[in-house]
Amino acid sequence: MTKSISIPQAEGVPAPAIMQQEVAIPVSSQGNLSSQDEALVRTGEALRRAGYSFTTVTPLSHRRVLARPANPSNLLRDIFGWSRPFSACDLPDSLLSTLEAAGALAISGDKLRTNVRFSTLGDQLFVHSAFPTEGADAVFFGPDTYRFARAIRQEVPNLAARSGMRLLDLGAGSGAGGLHAASLLQGTKPHLTLTDINRSVLRFSHINAVLNGVPGVQIVDSDLYCNVPGPFDLIVSNPPYLVDPLARLYRHGGGQFGSDLSVRIVEEGLALLAPKGRLLLYTGSAIVDGVDLFENALRERLKNRRDLRLTYDEIDPDVFGEELEAPPYDCVDRIAVVAVGVEIL
Repeated sequence: MTKSISIPQAEGVPAPAIMQQEVAIPVSSQGNLSSQDEALVRTGEALRRAGYSFTTVTPLSHRRVLARPANPSNLLRDIFGWSRPFSACDLPDSLLSTLEAAGALAISGDKLRTNVRFSTLGDQLFVHSAFPTEGADAVFFGPDTYRFARAIRQEVPNLAARSGMRLLDLGAGSGAGGLHAASLLQGTKPHLTLTDINRSVLRFSHINAVLNGVPGVQIVDSDLYCNVPGPFDLIVSNPPYLVDPLARLYRHGGGQFGSDLSVRIVEEGLALLAPKGRLLLYTGSAIVDGVDLFENALRERLKNRRDLRLTYDEIDPDVFGEELEAPPYDCVDRIAVVAVGVEIL
């Protein structure tokens, strides 16, 4: 049950011009959402109508931007993108009430903050955890999401498109990967499954499916593939690929350098691919003394498979450079992000 909060009021200060006009915020008719989650959908719909757009950056860049003075002309971006505190008078009553109904408001001194962010990817809008994403169950969206989406756009033309294709986004996070793939294949009326073991992820994935009007989406609580029987025409995954001291679900990939989960996703996913089906994995790899350890491990595991084609592309040679200052990455040259493609012949 949502706990009502007392919203600090500022008298005599009008709402910004972009949001001064009160708007009716309709309840979306899609999905079986709770009243709180419906309110988050209505919030996203209101932002979309207001022309809201926000590209989420790395946490380090986010902190640098927050160290600057707020820009009054970008109030919606400050509130719903940069996670800055705001006054109750900064938003119209309808939107403020909807945020409260969503349980998405928190007190920050004499001001308010939202506990969610909204980010744009093309013409889609995604809700996810507010900055900073330090909680064990945080739902992250950021530069990796945009690179993942780009890899999906490059992969989709290689599919043998047909009506009713089955898509799987494994460890879906905000659901952006699978929902982006479904939008690219909407002409085939695909059936999309979004999975994770993080209950917050399952909630946000459901909300984002409704917010973006993607039909035929199934949300499944599943540890990797255990609750998702195949076959699938396309499996996509952007798993955690670092070693995280806090073992946060969205960040910790296991093993010496964080790649164990990625290897499992490829190995175990092959049995669930339909003939001519494809698996796309976006992940990271530690490069040690010039050697890509993840690529070596993956090729060793698959060396006896003659029924598949493997592609391996380095997308960005150097990410998370700050990780190199401490174990286990203090012996690593760099951390690269890669796209692994597997096709069943």
